[in-house]
Amino acid sequence: MSYFKEPSFADRQKAALEARKSILEKFKAKPGIDDPEVAKRRAEREAQAAERAKAKLAREAAKAEQKAREAEAAAEPPARSYANRKQRRQRNSRSRPSARRRGTRVMPPARAKARRSEAAGVA
Repeated sequence: MSYFKEPSFADRQKAALEARKSILEKFKAKPGIDDPEVAKRRAEREAQAAERAKAKLAREAAKAEQKAREAEAAAEPPARSYANRKQRRQRNSRSRPSARRRGTRVMPPARAKARRSEAAGVA
């Protein structure tokens, strides 16, 4: 049966040296700042950043314009005509019977009719 052989100090140093060399080679393989591909990607990123900034300014301008419109609308009283008030009153009167406005009890029509017939028969 085989067993695990622990690496010696020299083996560990050699592995560390090789790792450092591979990292250095990987770093050297990267293109420099003056490389045309790097310059092209940087120019693309700058163009995208400029477009985002322009869009942000447009959004902020639209937001400011909307706030100004809302403030202007809130400042002037709403112009309500007689017809609008009349329609509103009719709508409210249909939704609330006059008995509710007076504070009296409102009964369903069938019960009210039965009660009236009882009262008429007793009196």
